[in-house]
Amino acid sequence: MAPTEQLEIETKYDVDEQTSLPALHELPGVASVAQPVELDLEAVYYDTAELDLACNKVTLRRRTGGEDDGWHVKFPVSSGERLEVHHPLGRAVQKVPITVVRAVRVHVRDHELVPVVSLNTRRVVHRLLDPDGQVLAELADDRVTATVEGAEPDSWREWEVELVAGDRSLLEAADAVLRSAGAEPASGPSKLARALGDRVPAVDQWELPSKPRTSDLFRAYAGAQVQAIRERDPEVRRDVPDSIHKFRVATRRLRSALATYRPVVDREAGDRIRVELKWLAGELGVARDAEVQREHFAAEVAEQPAELVMGRVAGRIDDHLRGVYKEGRAGAMAALESVRYFRLLDALDELIAKPPLVGDDRKAAKQISDLLDHDWKRMRKAVKRAKAAETSAEEDHELHEVRKAAKRLRYAAESAVPVLGDEAADLSARAEEVQEVLGEHQDSVVSRDLLRQLAVQVHLDGGNSFTFGRLHAAEEIRGTNSRNAFFELWPNLKL
Repeated sequence: MAPTEQLEIETKYDVDEQTSLPALHELPGVASVAQPVELDLEAVYYDTAELDLACNKVTLRRRTGGEDDGWHVKFPVSSGERLEVHHPLGRAVQKVPITVVRAVRVHVRDHELVPVVSLNTRRVVHRLLDPDGQVLAELADDRVTATVEGAEPDSWREWEVELVAGDRSLLEAADAVLRSAGAEPASGPSKLARALGDRVPAVDQWELPSKPRTSDLFRAYAGAQVQAIRERDPEVRRDVPDSIHKFRVATRRLRSALATYRPVVDREAGDRIRVELKWLAGELGVARDAEVQREHFAAEVAEQPAELVMGRVAGRIDDHLRGVYKEGRAGAMAALESVRYFRLLDALDELIAKPPLVGDDRKAAKQISDLLDHDWKRMRKAVKRAKAAETSAEEDHELHEVRKAAKRLRYAAESAVPVLGDEAADLSARAEEVQEVLGEHQDSVVSRDLLRQLAVQVHLDGGNSFTFGRLHAAEEIRGTNSRNAFFELWPNLKL
Protein backbone atom coordinates (compact mmCIF):
# COMPACT_ATOMS: atom_id res chain seq x y z
CA MET A 1 0.00 0.00 0.00
CA ALA A 2 1.41 3.37 -1.06
CA PRO A 3 1.95 6.17 1.47
CA THR A 4 -0.67 8.91 1.71
CA GLU A 5 -0.20 12.50 2.74
CA GLN A 6 -2.25 15.39 4.03
CA LEU A 7 -1.70 18.94 5.23
CA GLU A 8 -2.36 19.13 8.96
CA ILE A 9 -3.62 22.52 10.15
CA GLU A 10 -4.20 22.71 13.87
CA THR A 11 -3.86 24.72 17.05
CA LYS A 12 -2.90 23.24 20.41
CA TYR A 13 -3.71 24.30 23.98
CA ASP A 14 -2.61 23.40 27.48
CA VAL A 15 -5.51 22.84 29.91
CA ASP A 16 -5.76 21.61 33.49
CA GLU A 17 -7.80 18.65 34.67
CA GLN A 18 -10.73 20.75 35.91
CA THR A 19 -11.29 22.71 32.69
CA SER A 20 -14.60 21.95 30.94
CA LEU A 21 -15.16 22.13 27.21
CA PRO A 22 -17.19 25.19 26.14
CA ALA A 23 -20.27 24.99 23.92
CA LEU A 24 -18.63 24.09 20.61
CA HIS A 25 -21.93 24.04 18.69
CA GLU A 26 -22.11 27.81 19.11
CA LEU A 27 -19.05 28.39 16.92
CA PRO A 28 -19.84 30.11 13.58
CA GLY A 29 -20.78 27.61 10.86
CA VAL A 30 -21.10 24.72 13.32
CA ALA A 31 -24.60 23.24 13.35
CA SER A 32 -23.92 20.37 15.76
CA VAL A 33 -21.28 18.31 17.50
CA ALA A 34 -21.20 14.55 16.92
CA GLN A 35 -21.18 12.06 19.74
CA PRO A 36 -17.71 11.89 21.32
CA VAL A 37 -15.40 9.07 20.21
CA GLU A 38 -12.97 7.67 22.78
CA LEU A 39 -9.60 6.26 21.71
CA ASP A 40 -6.59 4.80 23.50
CA LEU A 41 -3.53 5.72 21.46
CA GLU A 42 -0.05 4.31 21.80
CA ALA A 43 2.80 6.00 19.95
CA VAL A 44 6.54 5.39 19.89
CA TYR A 45 8.67 8.22 18.49
CA TYR A 46 11.98 7.44 16.78
CA ASP A 47 15.05 9.62 16.27
CA THR A 48 18.83 9.41 16.19
CA ALA A 49 20.86 9.49 19.40
CA GLU A 50 21.61 13.14 18.61
CA LEU A 51 17.90 13.92 18.04
CA ASP A 52 18.53 15.10 14.48
CA LEU A 53 14.83 14.87 13.56
CA ALA A 54 13.71 16.89 16.57
CA CYS A 55 16.36 19.53 15.80
CA ASN A 56 14.75 19.95 12.37
CA LYS A 57 11.17 19.88 13.75
CA VAL A 58 10.46 16.57 11.99
CA THR A 59 8.67 13.75 13.80
CA LEU A 60 8.55 10.03 13.08
CA ARG A 61 6.27 7.73 15.06
CA ARG A 62 4.60 4.34 15.05
CA ARG A 63 1.04 4.74 16.35
CA THR A 64 -1.71 2.26 17.10
CA GLY A 65 -5.12 2.39 18.73
CA GLY A 66 -6.67 5.09 16.55
CA GLU A 67 -8.33 5.45 13.19
CA ASP A 68 -5.05 5.99 11.33
CA ASP A 69 -2.72 3.30 12.68
CA GLY A 70 0.64 3.32 10.95
CA TRP A 71 4.01 5.01 10.64
CA HIS A 72 3.61 8.79 10.53
CA VAL A 73 6.24 11.29 9.39
CA LYS A 74 5.47 14.98 9.88
CA PHE A 75 7.37 17.80 8.19
CA PRO A 76 7.04 21.48 9.19
CA VAL A 77 5.37 23.71 6.60
CA SER A 78 4.58 26.94 8.43
CA SER A 79 3.25 28.04 11.80
CA GLY A 80 0.41 25.68 12.72
CA GLU A 81 0.84 23.63 9.53
CA ARG A 82 2.60 20.31 9.03
CA LEU A 83 2.67 17.83 6.16
CA GLU A 84 1.85 14.34 7.43
CA VAL A 85 2.97 11.34 5.37
CA HIS A 86 1.24 8.15 6.47
CA HIS A 87 2.85 4.76 5.79
CA PRO A 88 1.06 1.45 6.43
CA LEU A 89 1.68 -0.19 9.79
CA GLY A 90 3.17 -3.38 8.34
CA ARG A 91 4.82 -6.03 10.48
CA ALA A 92 7.72 -3.95 11.80
CA VAL A 93 7.44 -3.17 15.49
CA GLN A 94 10.93 -2.47 16.84
CA LYS A 95 12.70 -1.36 13.66
CA VAL A 96 11.64 1.48 11.36
CA PRO A 97 10.80 0.14 7.85
CA ILE A 98 13.29 1.21 5.18
CA THR A 99 10.59 3.03 3.19
CA VAL A 100 9.96 5.22 6.23
CA VAL A 101 13.66 5.73 6.92
CA ARG A 102 14.16 7.04 3.39
CA ALA A 103 11.58 9.74 4.01
CA VAL A 104 13.87 11.30 6.63
CA ARG A 105 17.28 10.35 5.18
CA VAL A 106 18.27 13.96 4.58
CA HIS A 107 18.26 14.48 8.35
CA VAL A 108 19.31 11.09 9.75
CA ARG A 109 21.62 9.92 6.94
CA ASP A 110 23.25 6.62 7.92
CA HIS A 111 22.67 7.00 11.66
CA GLU A 112 20.48 4.47 13.48
CA LEU A 113 16.92 5.36 14.42
CA VAL A 114 16.00 4.36 17.96
CA PRO A 115 12.93 4.85 20.21
CA VAL A 116 13.23 8.13 22.14
CA VAL A 117 9.74 8.75 23.56
CA SER A 118 6.66 6.63 24.23
CA LEU A 119 3.26 8.34 24.47
CA ASN A 120 0.03 6.90 25.81
CA THR A 121 -2.92 9.13 25.09
CA ARG A 122 -6.53 8.83 26.23
CA ARG A 123 -8.28 10.82 23.50
CA VAL A 124 -11.86 12.00 23.28
CA VAL A 125 -12.69 13.31 19.79
CA HIS A 126 -15.44 15.91 19.28
CA ARG A 127 -16.34 16.39 15.60
CA LEU A 128 -17.80 19.76 14.62
CA LEU A 129 -20.39 19.38 11.86
CA ASP A 130 -21.98 21.78 9.39
CA PRO A 131 -25.75 21.65 8.56
CA ASP A 132 -25.11 18.87 6.00
CA GLY A 133 -23.25 16.72 8.48
CA GLN A 134 -19.83 17.41 6.98
CA VAL A 135 -16.96 17.49 9.47
CA LEU A 136 -15.53 21.01 9.68
CA ALA A 137 -12.98 20.32 12.40
CA GLU A 138 -12.11 17.95 15.19
CA LEU A 139 -11.33 18.86 18.76
CA ALA A 140 -9.26 16.24 20.54
CA ASP A 141 -9.31 16.28 24.34
CA ASP A 142 -6.08 14.44 25.18
CA ARG A 143 -4.76 13.13 28.48
CA VAL A 144 -1.15 12.27 27.75
CA THR A 145 1.53 10.27 29.57
CA ALA A 146 5.02 10.56 28.09
CA THR A 147 7.91 8.27 28.96
CA VAL A 148 11.51 9.15 28.15
CA GLU A 149 14.27 6.69 29.00
CA GLY A 150 16.00 7.69 32.21
CA ALA A 151 13.24 10.03 33.41
CA GLU A 152 10.01 9.77 35.35
CA PRO A 153 6.80 9.65 33.28
CA ASP A 154 5.24 13.07 32.65
CA SER A 155 1.48 13.58 32.30
CA TRP A 156 -0.59 16.49 31.07
CA ARG A 157 -3.83 17.39 29.37
CA GLU A 158 -4.15 19.31 26.10
CA TRP A 159 -6.68 20.23 23.44
CA GLU A 160 -6.02 20.06 19.72
CA VAL A 161 -8.29 21.67 17.14
CA GLU A 162 -7.60 20.35 13.64
CA LEU A 163 -9.31 21.59 10.49
CA VAL A 164 -10.98 19.04 8.24
CA ALA A 165 -13.32 20.80 5.78
CA GLY A 166 -13.49 24.13 7.63
CA ASP A 167 -11.32 27.19 7.09
CA ARG A 168 -9.02 29.24 9.29
CA SER A 169 -11.80 31.54 10.43
CA LEU A 170 -13.16 28.59 12.40
CA LEU A 171 -9.80 28.14 14.12
CA GLU A 172 -9.76 31.83 15.01
CA ALA A 173 -13.27 31.68 16.44
CA ALA A 174 -12.44 28.52 18.39
CA ASP A 175 -9.29 30.15 19.77
CA ALA A 176 -11.27 32.92 21.47
CA VAL A 177 -13.83 30.49 22.89
CA LEU A 178 -11.27 27.98 24.18
CA ARG A 179 -9.14 30.66 25.80
CA SER A 180 -12.14 32.10 27.54
CA ALA A 181 -12.77 28.62 28.96
CA GLY A 182 -9.29 28.61 30.52
CA ALA A 183 -7.09 27.10 27.81
CA GLU A 184 -3.61 28.51 27.13
CA PRO A 185 -1.55 28.24 23.96
CA ALA A 186 0.50 25.04 24.13
CA SER A 187 3.95 25.36 25.63
CA GLY A 188 5.44 23.40 22.73
CA PRO A 189 4.67 22.77 19.06
CA SER A 190 4.02 19.04 19.64
CA LYS A 191 3.66 16.36 22.29
CA LEU A 192 7.11 15.11 21.35
CA ALA A 193 8.69 18.54 21.83
CA ARG A 194 7.09 18.81 25.27
CA ALA A 195 8.25 15.34 26.26
CA LEU A 196 11.83 15.94 25.15
CA GLY A 197 12.02 19.43 26.62
CA ASP A 198 15.56 20.79 26.80
CA ARG A 199 17.07 17.50 25.65
CA VAL A 200 16.85 18.80 22.07
CA PRO A 201 20.08 20.64 21.17
CA ALA A 202 19.64 24.36 20.51
CA VAL A 203 19.74 25.29 16.83
CA ASP A 204 21.85 28.25 15.73
CA GLN A 205 19.48 31.13 14.94
CA TRP A 206 22.02 33.19 12.98
CA GLU A 207 20.60 36.15 11.06
CA LEU A 208 22.13 38.44 8.46
CA PRO A 209 23.51 41.57 10.17
CA SER A 210 22.10 44.95 9.16
CA LYS A 211 25.56 45.94 7.87
CA PRO A 212 26.90 42.63 6.60
CA ARG A 213 30.40 41.70 5.59
CA THR A 214 30.90 39.88 2.31
CA SER A 215 31.18 36.54 4.13
CA ASP A 216 27.80 37.22 5.76
CA LEU A 217 26.18 37.49 2.33
CA PHE A 218 27.71 34.15 1.41
CA ARG A 219 26.53 32.50 4.59
CA ALA A 220 22.98 33.80 4.18
CA TYR A 221 22.69 32.79 0.52
CA ALA A 222 24.43 29.44 0.90
CA GLY A 223 22.39 28.70 4.00
CA ALA A 224 19.16 29.25 2.06
CA GLN A 225 20.30 26.75 -0.59
CA VAL A 226 21.26 24.12 1.98
CA GLN A 227 17.84 24.52 3.57
CA ALA A 228 16.24 24.14 0.13
CA ILE A 229 18.15 20.87 -0.35
CA ARG A 230 16.82 19.61 3.00
CA GLU A 231 13.27 20.49 1.95
CA ARG A 232 13.49 19.13 -1.59
CA ASP A 233 15.05 15.78 -0.70
CA PRO A 234 11.85 14.26 0.79
CA GLU A 235 9.83 15.69 -2.10
CA VAL A 236 12.08 14.06 -4.70
CA ARG A 237 11.70 10.73 -2.91
CA ARG A 238 7.89 11.11 -3.00
CA ASP A 239 8.08 12.10 -6.70
CA VAL A 240 6.44 15.49 -6.08
CA PRO A 241 6.08 17.36 -9.42
CA ASP A 242 8.99 19.73 -10.20
CA SER A 243 10.88 18.64 -7.07
CA ILE A 244 13.94 17.38 -8.97
CA HIS A 245 14.19 20.69 -10.81
CA LYS A 246 14.02 22.69 -7.57
CA PHE A 247 16.59 20.40 -5.95
CA ARG A 248 19.00 20.87 -8.87
CA VAL A 249 18.54 24.64 -8.81
CA ALA A 250 19.54 24.71 -5.14
CA THR A 251 22.71 22.72 -5.89
CA ARG A 252 23.54 25.05 -8.79
CA ARG A 253 23.04 28.16 -6.72
CA LEU A 254 25.30 26.78 -4.02
CA ARG A 255 28.01 25.76 -6.50
CA SER A 256 27.83 29.20 -8.03
CA ALA A 257 28.12 30.95 -4.67
CA LEU A 258 31.18 28.91 -3.75
CA ALA A 259 32.83 30.15 -6.96
CA THR A 260 31.70 33.78 -6.75
CA TYR A 261 32.78 34.18 -3.13
CA ARG A 262 36.27 32.68 -3.56
CA PRO A 263 37.89 35.94 -2.39
CA VAL A 264 36.49 35.26 1.10
CA VAL A 265 35.78 31.50 1.12
CA ASP A 266 38.64 29.00 1.05
CA ARG A 267 38.95 27.83 -2.53
CA GLU A 268 40.23 24.33 -1.81
CA ALA A 269 37.45 23.59 0.67
CA GLY A 270 34.85 25.17 -1.59
CA ASP A 271 35.99 23.32 -4.68
CA ARG A 272 35.75 19.96 -2.90
CA ILE A 273 32.10 20.69 -2.18
CA ARG A 274 31.55 21.99 -5.72
CA VAL A 275 32.75 18.67 -7.15
CA GLU A 276 30.27 16.78 -5.00
CA LEU A 277 27.42 19.14 -5.84
CA LYS A 278 28.16 18.72 -9.54
CA TRP A 279 28.03 14.94 -9.12
CA LEU A 280 24.69 15.17 -7.32
CA ALA A 281 23.15 17.52 -9.88
CA GLY A 282 24.28 15.16 -12.63
CA GLU A 283 22.63 12.19 -10.94
CA LEU A 284 19.40 14.13 -10.59
CA GLY A 285 19.57 15.64 -14.07
CA VAL A 286 18.99 12.54 -16.20
CA ALA A 287 15.40 12.08 -15.06
CA ARG A 288 14.63 15.81 -15.09
CA ASP A 289 15.97 16.34 -18.62
CA ALA A 290 14.00 13.36 -19.93
CA GLU A 291 10.87 14.74 -18.27
CA VAL A 292 11.30 18.12 -19.97
CA GLN A 293 12.00 16.55 -23.36
CA ARG A 294 8.92 14.34 -23.14
CA GLU A 295 6.69 17.36 -22.64
CA HIS A 296 8.41 19.29 -25.43
CA PHE A 297 8.27 16.55 -28.07
CA ALA A 298 4.68 15.60 -27.25
CA ALA A 299 3.69 19.16 -28.11
CA GLU A 300 5.98 19.34 -31.17
CA VAL A 301 4.65 16.17 -32.77
CA ALA A 302 1.05 17.19 -32.02
CA GLU A 303 1.60 20.38 -34.03
CA GLN A 304 2.72 18.49 -37.15
CA PRO A 305 0.17 18.05 -39.96
CA ALA A 306 -1.29 14.56 -39.63
CA GLU A 307 -0.34 13.62 -43.21
CA LEU A 308 3.32 14.42 -42.45
CA VAL A 309 3.61 12.19 -39.40
CA MET A 310 5.02 8.99 -40.88
CA GLY A 311 4.78 6.09 -38.47
CA ARG A 312 4.62 5.91 -34.70
CA VAL A 313 6.71 9.03 -34.11
CA ALA A 314 5.29 10.35 -30.82
CA GLY A 315 5.15 6.88 -29.34
CA ARG A 316 8.72 6.07 -30.35
CA ILE A 317 10.08 9.27 -28.81
CA ASP A 318 8.00 8.85 -25.67
CA ASP A 319 8.98 5.19 -25.23
CA HIS A 320 12.64 6.14 -25.39
CA LEU A 321 12.36 9.05 -22.98
CA ARG A 322 10.18 7.10 -20.55
CA GLY A 323 12.95 4.53 -20.38
CA VAL A 324 15.56 7.23 -19.84
CA TYR A 325 13.41 8.78 -17.10
CA LYS A 326 12.89 5.45 -15.36
CA GLU A 327 16.60 4.65 -15.43
CA GLY A 328 17.48 8.21 -14.42
CA ARG A 329 15.11 8.22 -11.47
CA ALA A 330 16.51 4.91 -10.26
CA GLY A 331 19.98 6.42 -10.47
CA ALA A 332 18.86 9.50 -8.58
CA MET A 333 17.31 7.41 -5.82
CA ALA A 334 20.50 5.37 -5.55
CA ALA A 335 22.53 8.56 -5.23
CA LEU A 336 20.27 9.83 -2.44
CA GLU A 337 20.83 6.54 -0.58
CA SER A 338 24.62 6.61 -0.97
CA VAL A 339 27.26 7.24 1.67
CA ARG A 340 28.73 9.82 -0.70
CA TYR A 341 25.53 11.85 -0.46
CA PHE A 342 25.39 11.53 3.32
CA ARG A 343 28.94 12.87 3.65
CA LEU A 344 28.07 15.74 1.31
CA LEU A 345 25.18 16.65 3.60
CA ASP A 346 27.58 16.56 6.56
CA ALA A 347 29.94 18.88 4.67
CA LEU A 348 27.10 21.29 3.89
CA ASP A 349 26.12 21.45 7.55
CA GLU A 350 29.72 22.29 8.45
CA LEU A 351 29.95 24.84 5.63
CA ILE A 352 27.04 26.85 7.00
CA ALA A 353 27.89 26.42 10.68
CA LYS A 354 31.56 27.35 10.24
CA PRO A 355 32.27 28.83 6.78
CA PRO A 356 35.97 28.36 5.83
CA LEU A 357 36.79 32.05 5.51
CA VAL A 358 40.03 33.41 4.06
CA GLY A 359 41.35 36.55 2.45
CA ASP A 360 40.15 40.11 2.71
CA ASP A 361 36.63 39.93 4.14
CA ARG A 362 35.40 43.50 4.08
CA LYS A 363 32.08 45.25 4.42
CA ALA A 364 29.86 43.88 1.68
CA ALA A 365 28.77 47.35 0.56
CA LYS A 366 32.39 48.04 -0.46
CA GLN A 367 33.33 44.61 -1.85
CA ILE A 368 30.34 42.91 -3.43
CA SER A 369 30.44 45.05 -6.58
CA ASP A 370 33.94 43.72 -7.31
CA LEU A 371 32.64 40.15 -7.13
CA LEU A 372 29.78 40.96 -9.50
CA ASP A 373 32.17 42.70 -11.88
CA HIS A 374 34.37 39.59 -11.94
CA ASP A 375 31.42 37.37 -12.89
CA TRP A 376 30.27 39.90 -15.50
CA LYS A 377 33.71 39.90 -17.16
CA ARG A 378 33.67 36.11 -17.15
CA MET A 379 30.43 36.15 -19.14
CA ARG A 380 31.75 38.82 -21.50
CA LYS A 381 34.81 36.69 -22.30
CA ALA A 382 32.56 33.75 -23.11
CA VAL A 383 30.56 35.94 -25.50
CA LYS A 384 33.77 36.98 -27.28
CA ARG A 385 34.71 33.33 -27.72
CA ALA A 386 31.25 32.59 -29.14
CA LYS A 387 31.58 35.41 -31.64
CA ALA A 388 35.00 34.14 -32.70
CA ALA A 389 33.84 30.54 -33.15
CA GLU A 390 34.74 29.10 -36.53
CA THR A 391 32.26 26.22 -36.62
CA SER A 392 28.65 25.84 -35.55
CA ALA A 393 29.62 23.11 -33.07
CA GLU A 394 32.21 25.42 -31.50
CA GLU A 395 29.67 28.25 -31.34
CA ASP A 396 27.09 25.95 -29.72
CA HIS A 397 29.64 25.03 -27.07
CA GLU A 398 30.63 28.63 -26.36
CA LEU A 399 27.01 29.82 -26.19
CA HIS A 400 26.41 27.12 -23.59
CA GLU A 401 29.38 28.53 -21.66
CA VAL A 402 27.80 31.99 -21.91
CA ARG A 403 24.60 30.56 -20.45
CA LYS A 404 26.47 29.02 -17.53
CA ALA A 405 28.29 32.31 -16.92
CA ALA A 406 24.94 34.14 -16.99
CA LYS A 407 23.62 31.75 -14.35
CA ARG A 408 26.57 32.49 -12.08
CA LEU A 409 26.08 36.23 -12.54
CA ARG A 410 22.35 35.88 -11.87
CA TYR A 411 22.90 33.96 -8.65
CA ALA A 412 25.66 36.32 -7.53
CA ALA A 413 23.33 39.26 -8.05
CA GLU A 414 20.59 37.46 -6.10
CA SER A 415 22.94 37.09 -3.16
CA ALA A 416 23.79 40.80 -3.28
CA VAL A 417 20.18 42.04 -3.03
CA PRO A 418 20.35 42.58 0.78
CA VAL A 419 23.07 45.19 0.15
CA LEU A 420 22.49 46.56 -3.36
CA GLY A 421 18.69 46.24 -3.44
CA ASP A 422 17.00 47.02 -6.76
CA GLU A 423 20.33 47.41 -8.54
CA ALA A 424 21.21 43.79 -7.85
CA ALA A 425 17.67 42.58 -8.52
CA ASP A 426 17.73 44.28 -11.93
CA LEU A 427 21.09 42.72 -12.79
CA SER A 428 19.79 39.31 -11.75
CA ALA A 429 16.74 39.73 -13.99
CA ARG A 430 18.89 40.69 -17.00
CA ALA A 431 21.21 37.75 -16.46
CA GLU A 432 18.18 35.46 -16.17
CA GLU A 433 16.95 36.76 -19.53
CA VAL A 434 20.23 35.67 -21.11
CA GLN A 435 19.97 32.33 -19.35
CA GLU A 436 16.44 31.75 -20.65
CA VAL A 437 17.22 32.73 -24.25
CA LEU A 438 20.30 30.55 -24.40
CA GLY A 439 18.46 27.80 -22.56
CA GLU A 440 16.27 27.49 -25.63
CA HIS A 441 19.40 27.28 -27.75
CA GLN A 442 20.97 24.53 -25.64
CA ASP A 443 17.69 22.59 -25.53
CA SER A 444 17.61 22.67 -29.32
CA VAL A 445 21.18 21.34 -29.50
CA VAL A 446 20.35 18.43 -27.19
CA SER A 447 17.06 17.76 -28.99
CA ARG A 448 18.74 17.63 -32.39
CA ASP A 449 21.22 15.07 -31.15
CA LEU A 450 18.43 12.89 -29.77
CA LEU A 451 16.35 13.17 -32.94
CA ARG A 452 19.30 12.15 -35.08
CA GLN A 453 19.91 9.08 -32.90
CA LEU A 454 16.27 8.04 -33.08
CA ALA A 455 16.06 8.69 -36.83
CA VAL A 456 19.08 6.45 -37.47
CA GLN A 457 17.53 3.69 -35.36
CA VAL A 458 14.18 3.99 -37.19
CA HIS A 459 15.99 3.78 -40.54
CA LEU A 460 17.97 0.73 -39.45
CA ASP A 461 14.72 -0.90 -38.32
CA GLY A 462 13.27 -0.37 -41.79
CA GLY A 463 10.96 2.47 -40.77
CA ASN A 464 10.31 5.92 -42.23
CA SER A 465 12.41 8.65 -40.57
CA PHE A 466 10.87 11.52 -42.57
CA THR A 467 9.06 13.11 -39.62
CA PHE A 468 12.19 12.94 -37.46
CA GLY A 469 13.89 15.03 -40.15
CA ARG A 470 11.09 17.60 -39.99
CA LEU A 471 11.41 17.78 -36.21
CA HIS A 472 15.17 18.15 -36.53
CA ALA A 473 14.70 21.07 -38.93
CA ALA A 474 12.27 22.69 -36.49
CA GLU A 475 14.88 22.36 -33.76
CA GLU A 476 17.50 23.96 -36.01
CA ILE A 477 15.16 26.90 -36.49
CA ARG A 478 14.58 27.12 -32.72
CA GLY A 479 18.31 27.14 -32.13
CA THR A 480 18.96 29.79 -34.80
CA ASN A 481 16.17 32.02 -33.49
CA SER A 482 17.43 31.84 -29.93
CA ARG A 483 21.01 32.49 -31.06
CA ASN A 484 19.90 35.56 -33.01
CA ALA A 485 17.76 36.74 -30.09
CA PHE A 486 20.77 36.56 -27.79
CA PHE A 487 23.06 38.56 -30.08
CA GLU A 488 20.34 41.20 -30.43
CA LEU A 489 19.94 41.31 -26.66
CA TRP A 490 23.63 41.33 -25.75
CA PRO A 491 24.52 44.98 -26.71
CA ASN A 492 21.82 46.24 -24.33
CA LEU A 493 23.16 44.32 -21.35
CA LYS A 494 25.45 46.46 -19.25
CA LEU A 495 26.72 46.02 -15.69
